[in-house]
Amino acid sequence: MSSYYHKSWNEVLEKEFSSNYFQTIANHLKNEYKHQTIFPKKEDIFRAFLLTPLNKTKVVILGQDPYHGLGQAMGLSFSVPQNEKTPPSLKNIYKELANDKEMLKEFKIPTHGNLEPWANQGVLLLNAVLTVRANQPGSHKDIGWHFFSDNIISYLSENCENLVFLLWGNFAKTKIRLINSSKHLVLTAAHPSPFSASNGFFGCQHFSKTNKYLRLNKIPEINWNL
Repeated sequence: MSSYYHKSWNEVLEKEFSSNYFQTIANHLKNEYKHQTIFPKKEDIFRAFLLTPLNKTKVVILGQDPYHGLGQAMGLSFSVPQNEKTPPSLKNIYKELANDKEMLKEFKIPTHGNLEPWANQGVLLLNAVLTVRANQPGSHKDIGWHFFSDNIISYLSENCENLVFLLWGNFAKTKIRLINSSKHLVLTAAHPSPFSASNGFFGCQHFSKTNKYLRLNKIPEINWNL
């Protein structure tokens, strides 16, 4: 399994993998992949940890669970493969980026939804739940993934300095309790979903605020253009 994530995460992830709760997850997934259509593919479950090394992590964008439509989930929150249609929430993320007047570099809305360039710059695109049944959103929310993602967030908070956590929507905001806000910047807003984006996501300026915080701490900022 270690080929599915960057070696910098070895110690952190292997501790989780050896835990009792993770054995429960593994047993559940073994059966699910055998009898159900599960997203993402097995080799992409930990893709966020493959593209974003622990020692390069600057920003954490927390999603809830993977896309449940065929061909969409790729192991990165909010991201879809290059040839897939850009989902509504990601379109709103792009809209906010394009309208963020504090951005030092103008954002050009891309024709795709592949966020790998962000991951490669240190944006950990982490879902709280890492797997899902096809066409059944939230179907794996109770198999134990919340222990895993909470432990990752807690580890990052405790062992890293000057990270930016972007928490969008009520679910993501519950993770504030895991983060030491005296060491990190925590930004919260409504979820970018079409149902809630107008209630505080649009105009939040999280992307320019992220880069301003990184600059102040002498950390290379994120080029959000794709």
